[in-house]
Amino acid sequence: MSSQSVKTKKQDAEKHSIITSKSMSRQTKMAVQHPSVNRMAYKLRVKACGNPLERMPPEIILRILSYLDAGSVFCISFVNKLFHDLSNNNSMWYRFYIREHAKKKKANHEDHMIRDLGLVGVQERPKGYWKNAFFREIAGLNVNKWRKKLQRIDPYSGLPRHTEEVLRSLCITWEITVTDGRGRRSTFEQSHASFSSTAVVVFWGAVSWPSFNQLTSLELRGVSRVPLHCPAPYRPGWKSVMSKIKLQGEHSELCVADKIVKMLYVGRGVTLGLWQDQCGIAFVIVNLHNHKLVERSLHASISPCAATTVSALFDDVDPEYGLHGYTAYIELHNTARVVMSDRFSQLFCRRDQISDGYLPLEVISENNRSLNTHLVGDVSLPWRTEALHGTIKDCCMINLTLWDEAKQPFWCVSAPVVMTKANEDTVSYDYDGERFSILYQDSEGRVEMRLKQMEYKEQYFLVNLMIYIPVAKVNKHFGRDY
Repeated sequence: MSSQSVKTKKQDAEKHSIITSKSMSRQTKMAVQHPSVNRMAYKLRVKACGNPLERMPPEIILRILSYLDAGSVFCISFVNKLFHDLSNNNSMWYRFYIREHAKKKKANHEDHMIRDLGLVGVQERPKGYWKNAFFREIAGLNVNKWRKKLQRIDPYSGLPRHTEEVLRSLCITWEITVTDGRGRRSTFEQSHASFSSTAVVVFWGAVSWPSFNQLTSLELRGVSRVPLHCPAPYRPGWKSVMSKIKLQGEHSELCVADKIVKMLYVGRGVTLGLWQDQCGIAFVIVNLHNHKLVERSLHASISPCAATTVSALFDDVDPEYGLHGYTAYIELHNTARVVMSDRFSQLFCRRDQISDGYLPLEVISENNRSLNTHLVGDVSLPWRTEALHGTIKDCCMINLTLWDEAKQPFWCVSAPVVMTKANEDTVSYDYDGERFSILYQDSEGRVEMRLKQMEYKEQYFLVNLMIYIPVAKVNKHFGRDY
């Protein structure tokens, strides 16, 4: 036989193999969807297929997969289309859900109905229904359970005691997505987070960011991962958009910097650290106040409900209702150490003190030295990237919680602030050092702090603290008309 004829037969055999392989894949899909039909097509596939697993009937493969744990079944869905279809079988995930739910040893009427569904009832559910139900079960997304923990309030700070515990148990993290002018999106996971009794400070520093001048928006998301035994990139979960910030336009730039970076506050607790000699991003810091932080980080994964605004009960007996009974908890820290923290109660304002659309609450007065509070250590903010680290002086974080007479949070703040030299408009003989001020302002209110420094020591005293609340906010909350 000539070499040319051998070559021709070989090419015909390869073409036949390709055609048989394509028809095999179509027949495999039909066999998975309708295992009781197309037996002749299945027999053709068995003869032509070289993969031992794909030569097996779908029922046998499902039987083999049933011996795997949930993490392995989920990961195997990324192998190919056949395994993706088989590993999303409702009956298999229903068994995972029942096993996990049985560990709770709690069964209500709905659970009994689920157990009585039978095979037909299980398969009638939408595709992926039982897989999602199982993910919610092992992720601990039992709303009543973690909300009951969050009902235990710390009487000193006025916030839930177990916020950090709940966040960690639900495997909640945060990520940032930035968008440039061409619509390209880049997502970055957090580097680490620092927890306190009033807020969480989240850091991003070990990434290569796009140029700041090219970015148009920044999006912060809460991420809840399912604790499956599978590689992190493939681990399922939920993402909830917490805030969207436009990066074009004017921003409140913090007047602080060191030789390497400068700070830029873009609002909603988000601070960017920019390299001094270029427009690149060195790091990102996000302040998250603990008030309803779990709910804000999880709202895409819990049962949807209408957003409600908590308002105080109307009191038509007290003509000064809404002007008194406030309590404030304030904390200054540098993410590693608390510089100052204190709680102030029975704050009030008289009608004749309302001016310029603000209701002033005098927390600390310069005339009353007994309330003066000293700051522990210097006011500075450490920063760190993958390769460099440093400290920015005269900058720290403020956490403020102001709640009303009914102990309902009225205004919550967690953001960076700057300490600057104050004008020497008054003379005080109590302290010989320089005077400084710290100011924070947003649409919800304003905080003004006056500090004095000891002449021979690196120690500051908080001698004046004022909180200003918009009258419109008070009227809306209390149903008044001041």
